[in-house]
Amino acid sequence: MKKKIIGTISITSKGTGYVKVENLKEDIEIDARHLNTALHGDTVEIILHPEVKLKRQNGEVLKIISRVKMAFAGVLEKEKDIFFVKPDDPKMYTDILIPTKFLSGGKAGQKVFAEIISWRSARLAPEGKILKVLGKRGENDAEMHAIAMEKGFDKEIGKNAEEEAKQIKRRGILNDDYRNRRDFRKTLTFTIDPIDAKDFDDAISFRVLPSLEKEGVRGGELYEVGIHIADVSHYIKEKSAIDREARGRGTSVYLVDRTIPMLPETLSNDLCSLRPETDRLTMSAVFILDREAKVKGEWFGKTVIHSRKRFTYEEAEEAIRKPESPHYRELSILNKLAKKLTGERIRGGAISLDQEEVRFVLDHKGAPIKVLKKERGDSHRLIEEFMLLANRSVAKVISKEVSVYRVHDLPSREKMLDLGLFLKSLGYHLPFKDGTIPSRELNRILESLEGKVEKDTVHRAVVRSMAKAIYSTKNIGHYGLALKYYTHFTSPIRRYPDIIVHRLLDLHLSGKSIGKERLHEYEEILRQASLQEKRAQEAEWASVKYKQVEYMSSRVGQKFVGIVSGLTEWGLYMEETETKSEGLVRIRDLSDDFYVLNEKKLELVGQRKKKKYRLGDKVRIKVKSVDLEKKTIDYVLV
Repeated sequence: MKKKIIGTISITSKGTGYVKVENLKEDIEIDARHLNTALHGDTVEIILHPEVKLKRQNGEVLKIISRVKMAFAGVLEKEKDIFFVKPDDPKMYTDILIPTKFLSGGKAGQKVFAEIISWRSARLAPEGKILKVLGKRGENDAEMHAIAMEKGFDKEIGKNAEEEAKQIKRRGILNDDYRNRRDFRKTLTFTIDPIDAKDFDDAISFRVLPSLEKEGVRGGELYEVGIHIADVSHYIKEKSAIDREARGRGTSVYLVDRTIPMLPETLSNDLCSLRPETDRLTMSAVFILDREAKVKGEWFGKTVIHSRKRFTYEEAEEAIRKPESPHYRELSILNKLAKKLTGERIRGGAISLDQEEVRFVLDHKGAPIKVLKKERGDSHRLIEEFMLLANRSVAKVISKEVSVYRVHDLPSREKMLDLGLFLKSLGYHLPFKDGTIPSRELNRILESLEGKVEKDTVHRAVVRSMAKAIYSTKNIGHYGLALKYYTHFTSPIRRYPDIIVHRLLDLHLSGKSIGKERLHEYEEILRQASLQEKRAQEAEWASVKYKQVEYMSSRVGQKFVGIVSGLTEWGLYMEETETKSEGLVRIRDLSDDFYVLNEKKLELVGQRKKKKYRLGDKVRIKVKSVDLEKKTIDYVLV
């Protein structure tokens, strides 16, 4: 009797499936004929075919246990009288037939979102219906909406949640809302956010304290730093329409040209947003720090603030450096404290990663006309460091009960070995300890990369070697931050787990707890939140990729500088240095020699002239062709 195995199937863009099985070195390969309607990410039951010597183990899908998704964005096309959707997802290997009664007004050439409603046989195409017409193919709004819908994020908030939000907004802040809140309205408070931000989750208050020697605190000047977070949980009650909507979405989504908010905008951009010169209700973590950024005291609770100033990162950056700028003294002190907190974290084993990112300048139609590198200055790190302080401190406080953690597991031994080999190919030799490269050694390498062309390639490789941080009720610590306790407390406008953490903190401060009987419910909420976070990140990356390809589509024939970012049997992956636009130099276009991949040394080697291409090499490239539908760029070397 053939052995049956249950697993998750991954499908390549060529329509071949792979199922990972424990105790087997290689995944089971399922060719297109034996997929039996299985789609990428489905949980399937398979049987193994007889083994063939020197060949990968094959199998076939017996049945689908559960589907991961059945709806896809794509282009509605027509041949003769037959309508079908050609999915955008490269891992969706079949078109979806659309009967005319299910067109929902869609026309050939339009971008649509369609759901499979019937798939009677693997020999036939699935049938579906159009759920939403997104717009004309190639138009910015339609393409961005398609990317979001593909990952499960509709830009339209549910009607019940919208109506509930309007009622909360009309109610506003009442006199009773100020009761039992610590008042920070007379303490200097400000926000620091991107120039185009509309929702302000967090604010910082600052004041120099008089001597606290009577209370046993000594050591020179002391500072009170408050991290004030929008009190979203004051307005959104458990199991309300807004709460159900936010729980389902899990997170806000940040595409190139828009934000798809988790909460209705009447809350996210208005009543909950910490706008300047306006009273706002907050949950706060307040710290007393000495000049060395050592925490001498802490307080947590409900507060009310009145922000004096809304800084952009650029304005805050200038204010840190110029004594004549508004609030220079306060910001420069906070900056010094933040640097000391950073130093302490790095000495404690935190990994220091700082990848370059890009942003786009778009015209009135949403087409990219310029690509700029996002600058990360002291103002970004200042905010980041104090948010980390609040998150880790709140995590420790609420850890005594059933709690919500942001956890990051140790890297696998296999991925660490791969990273070690990759770094060795670039000339960096790192020691291993218990199957892992010590974080201090990684930081040493990362610091040495400043100003080098391979910096971003190495940073990306280090990130890929890491486990994915997730939400959990089981605390295993945070490897990347080198913290025993960590959670997400600072962004409840855009992350649902933060709302839960606020509720847990409020219960803890009131001497109550949720009870262990709800542990399973919380685990399911956090599992879904982790999945939604992954999907939102993929949507963001997809929107960036689309704009990079769109940008290069009007620059065919132009020359650029590229970095070798990947090596395969079919060619060199290149990343253009200014826009980070990744494309492929196909091996058939390397006409000066016959090149073979040396996997052990991670290099592509010419067999006659022995010319080598390695990761991180800097070369001149030219845009050969661009396919906006497939979102691909082909380069050639020049």
